Amino acid sequence: MRVGIVGAAREGLALVRYLGACGAEVVLADNKPAEALTGALQEIMGLDIGLALGGAPLEVSSLDILFVSPGVPSEAPIVEQARRVGVPISSEPRLLTQSVACPVAGITGSSGKTTTTTLVGRMCEAAGLATWVGGNIGEPLTPRLLFAETPEVVVMELSSFQLELFAPDYQGSETERRRSEASRVINLGGWSPHVAVVTNVTPNHLDRHATMEAYRWAKERILAYQTADDWAVLNADDPVLCAMGQRAPGRRLAFSLEAPVQEGAYLQDDSLVLRFDGRETSLCQIDQLRLRGRHNVANVLAAAACAGALGLSVEAMAQVARTFAGVPHRLEHVRTWRGALFVNDSIATSPERSMAAMRAYTEPLVLLAGGRDKHLPWDAWAATACERARLVISFGEVTPLIGRALDEAGADVAAAPELLEVVTLEEAVAQAARLAQPGDVVLLSPGGTSFDAFVDFEARGERFRELVTRL
Repeated sequence: MRVGIVGAAREGLALVRYLGACGAEVVLADNKPAEALTGALQEIMGLDIGLALGGAPLEVSSLDILFVSPGVPSEAPIVEQARRVGVPISSEPRLLTQSVACPVAGITGSSGKTTTTTLVGRMCEAAGLATWVGGNIGEPLTPRLLFAETPEVVVMELSSFQLELFAPDYQGSETERRRSEASRVINLGGWSPHVAVVTNVTPNHLDRHATMEAYRWAKERILAYQTADDWAVLNADDPVLCAMGQRAPGRRLAFSLEAPVQEGAYLQDDSLVLRFDGRETSLCQIDQLRLRGRHNVANVLAAAACAGALGLSVEAMAQVARTFAGVPHRLEHVRTWRGALFVNDSIATSPERSMAAMRAYTEPLVLLAGGRDKHLPWDAWAATACERARLVISFGEVTPLIGRALDEAGADVAAAPELLEVVTLEEAVAQAARLAQPGDVVLLSPGGTSFDAFVDFEARGERFRELVTRL
């Protein structure tokens, strides 16, 4: 096959290595020039591939298939060109899911998907299954197909950007489709995982998706192509997902913090209960969880319901629920310094996620908020900050918006938090160290993306961790 790959980031480079080893003729395209891609090109040095960098033209009509990275908008000119000439469009995680013979559990949501994915992966491992965990979390998995032991289960975090590419995207005629080499070896229809988990759907990524309807549509791709033998695990407390569940073609499980569910997992008083296959079992008590915050109770319930659909033992679920302490950049306790606890929640790239982090603590908060806005409302965030924080230190591009939101929210309460505006994360940490008091929690939970100053939220969290450890 002649394959085009758009985007020289992690997924694109993984595809270059995998498809090249499978004998495909590969052309890698990226708008950045070669001098801006030195590290990426070093990773694939010595491979016999074509390059179309820095805006160099790619002859799309000569391709059998075009693989697109999730960072590339669906309306990008090269993607639109592929549609016009009838070239099928796919992606690295979609190819991976179509290339393994084992069950795949896919987890998505506006928040909580990384923690839930990690929990499900740990539960599978605790049950003794050979498990691959990947997708939007960790490293792309396709290169493992070349040399790793065959997995018994694959657990994938899937973003809305990735799920857009799980839908059929081929506008050529049936004659062209039959002629395409790709159609004989790659499934060009829509694809959904055997077990699909949706933690919640709330406004997010509206800087990329044109409307909330488009964002919901992307999320629903995780369910849309299931069969009657598949499982949908949905949040019963989310009205969007209650409606979405009515359209799900597979079997349904639910999880809830608010009320018992017919089948799935729920919170009853202080007990996490699994109700599955005609049996009801208490997994553990809330005070046995090492994860903090009510939102993390929901994540454990979602993971347990998913584990039930995968056929895992209750013992494996309970063991992980009681011992799992979280993943980096998600309410990660970095250090206690001069009596104040510094917490890294860099994953909080939306106001809603920052609100959940604030609610996880009863201690006085010094909140570090900022980054780049995703065209999301900040009024509820500001009301929560007025309730929970004694000091807000804002940084980055979103600083003026934070100031306005706190001013408006503060007009309705007796005591609004003090606001200190700085430019960089480095300044924010320095001011927090100066102003924090013993017993405070210094919480980096930005509410905005990292892209005004860092390549991703992980780089921002690592920089925060470095700054705090140097205090």
